[in-house]
Order: sequence, then structure tokens, then C-alpha cells
Amino acid sequence: VASFYVQEMSKLGLGENIDLHIMQLPVAYQKAKDLICKIWGTLQPLLTVHVGLASSSKAIIILEQCGKNKGYKEMDVCGFCPEDGCCLLDGPEKIESTINMKTLWKNISVEGIDVIYSRDAGRYICDYAYYTSLYYGNGKAAFIHVPPLSKLVTADFLGKALQIIILEMLKMVYGKHASFSEYSKIILPSSKATLKIKKNI
Repeated sequence: VASFYVQEMSKLGLGENIDLHIMQLPVAYQKAKDLICKIWGTLQPLLTVHVGLASSSKAIIILEQCGKNKGYKEMDVCGFCPEDGCCLLDGPEKIESTINMKTLWKNISVEGIDVIYSRDAGRYICDYAYYTSLYYGNGKAAFIHVPPLSKLVTADFLGKALQIIILEMLKMVYGKHASFSEYSKIILPSSKATLKIKKNI
């Protein structure tokens, strides 16, 4: 279910000069970390946007500002829990995204759904994956929590909402008149999903 709205997002795209790739992250701490490390180590994106399902959320989209390093006590689908409840033993307590989510929240308007700002991604795979991405990407990552699909919140609707939000992120990062003249890549992992933008200036 979590990948349906990401697929809708891929149909819409982000412009002709941005190449959108979709990846599915497993709901497992170590496997998610390994894949994220591979994304940053081999693809070297300028920006990665993760999209995750907030099962407790109603019709709300949540813009997450930071990832936390500690407090992971819930076991994943493999029955694994990180050592000492920690993502990276020598990592900082929290890492902020280089994208100012509060500014994004104030500037964005998505008709038919509320968008809110948050500083707590939940201490499970979403938060863990986000922190990992922020760490290896030097803060050049973002996380968007979306609600479960329903009669009112459809995959098509969320796909369009994600397009609006991510295009606004691009404006914030590269400026309103940014020109993606040469092959810009994006990866959207969804388990949780990542959107990777690679831009040649």
C-alpha cells in the first residue's frame, strides 16, 4: 500500500529534466541502512527525499525536520533491534535536514489535506532510515510522512500532493529559477520510500 502513492508520483514526474527512480526500503533496520549507504556511496545524490506511511495519521501530511540517533527499542519485521537502541554508535544525537521544513510548511498549500511540521519521526524504521540518510548525506535529505489511503485520501491525491511538496523543496534548495539542464536523478524509497535528486550545475 505504501508504494501506491509513490507510483502515482512517478507518473506525474517532476519535470522533463528530472529522472525519477523509485526504491522500496525493507521494514528492517540493518537492511534499510545498508541500502541507504549504498545509495549515498554509489549514486551520490544531492538530495534524498524519503516518504513513509504514518499509520496513526489521519488526513495529515507531516514534514519531518530531523532524525534521531537513539531510542530504537521496537523490533523490526526480522525480530531485530539495534544495539543499545542506537542507529550509529558514534553519531550525533540528532541531525537536521538542510531543508527548513518549517519554512516549507509555511509556504506550502495542498488543497484537501493538512500539512504539519514535526521534529520527531517516531523512533522506528522511518526515523532510523532518515537519520542514516542525513548522516551519510550530510543533511541533504528530507522525510515526508503520509497518511494511510482511504476513500478521501487516494493514491492519486497523495501523488499530486507529493509532487507539489517536492517541487517546492527543489525551489528552496536550488532557487525558483533553477535550471535542471542536465540529467537530474531522483530516487523515492518507500517502506518507506527515497527520492534522490542529482543535479549537475
